[in-house]
Amino acid sequence: MSHRESTLDVSHLPGYAFGHRSLMWWGTLGMMVIEGTMFAMLIGSYLYLRGRVPSWPPGAKPPDLFYGVLNTIVLAASVLPNIWYKRAAERLDLKTVQIGLLVSIVFAIAFIVIRVYEFRALNVHWTTNAYGSVVWTLLGMHTTHLITDFIDTVVLTALMFTDKIEGKGFVDVSENAFYWYFVVIAWLPIFAAIYLLPRWI
Repeated sequence: MSHRESTLDVSHLPGYAFGHRSLMWWGTLGMMVIEGTMFAMLIGSYLYLRGRVPSWPPGAKPPDLFYGVLNTIVLAASVLPNIWYKRAAERLDLKTVQIGLLVSIVFAIAFIVIRVYEFRALNVHWTTNAYGSVVWTLLGMHTTHLITDFIDTVVLTALMFTDKIEGKGFVDVSENAFYWYFVVIAWLPIFAAIYLLPRWI
């Protein structure tokens, strides 16, 4: 048998893959681990500070619940179009991906607008005291992730409406939805710390 005959021909295989078979998936997962650690450290700082003061929150009323709860509902609902277009991307279903991305952009805009009011409802400024600083930092870091993913979604949506779509583009869309799941899940302990803990203790 010649060397040519014994060589495995893989030219027919796609140059992209979804899920854990993709380097993009592992890169996204690694970024989530790093950013999740950052959120854990911020919440740890919040809890440390809580243990050092006699009343909580110090020098302020607990944040108003309305905008925090409203944003939590919007964020939880935003998971549905993300699941929808992620599955569509893995089927290479362009039309569904386009619609799903547009719906997700609307959800992201709604969340960011409500977040502006949420900052105003904290009943404390970031310069007021250490409590104000850590609360604003927690909310600010989560907002940064929201805006970053929003911009990424807008760019991907624009690409999905061009005539230069390749399989790798659908992988990017799938990983964008995967990252949004992290943004949603990361919000739950932040919400509990900022809004529920002051009312429980």
